[in-house]
Amino acid sequence: MGTNKKTQKKTLSKNGLLFHILLAIGLSVVIFFLTVLLLRFFTRHGREVEMPDFKGRSADELIQKGTSEGFVFVVNDEIYERNAEPGTVLKQNPLPGEKVKNGRKVYLTLAASQPPMVKMPELRDLSLRQAQIMLESQKLVLDKVIEKPSPYENVVLEVLYNGHTVSAGKEVRQGDKITLVVGKNIGDLPEEAEEGQTEEIQ
Repeated sequence: MGTNKKTQKKTLSKNGLLFHILLAIGLSVVIFFLTVLLLRFFTRHGREVEMPDFKGRSADELIQKGTSEGFVFVVNDEIYERNAEPGTVLKQNPLPGEKVKNGRKVYLTLAASQPPMVKMPELRDLSLRQAQIMLESQKLVLDKVIEKPSPYENVVLEVLYNGHTVSAGKEVRQGDKITLVVGKNIGDLPEEAEEGQTEEIQ
């Protein structure tokens, strides 16, 4: 009887040891495969992709729906372009084609619905050429030039906006049309202009 009990104890002891060995091996295999899967996930998550071209796309759609690359869209600026649909992307940073990581922030410049307001520059007493440069710098349009008898040749005498005199500092919209009245040597003007009329040049 005693011999049988000792044999049973040894058998149980061996089975327990084998169980623990198998359990340890099984856990090691599971941990190994989990580690490999996690490494693959993080490697894929951080891989570089080519930045798509978002120009002309709706910014609201991009922000709401997102992209498969997980890009984060940030509206950085708005500028007015006459032929652009308001709210669409005009520029982006990073640029299309650049290699970037998934989840990268993309800064967008959008098309504004209306041109911004600008202040009318001081144009009186400037030469016509200088006045043109000043208007262009404010993105205003020189519509007409009216010549008026004056000893001050080719100098701006008056600035008209919507047919009325406008002073420096008044707010107007970019793209608005401006008319300039400039001096013309009396001897170079037609006879009717010398009598006080002005000649309009398109």
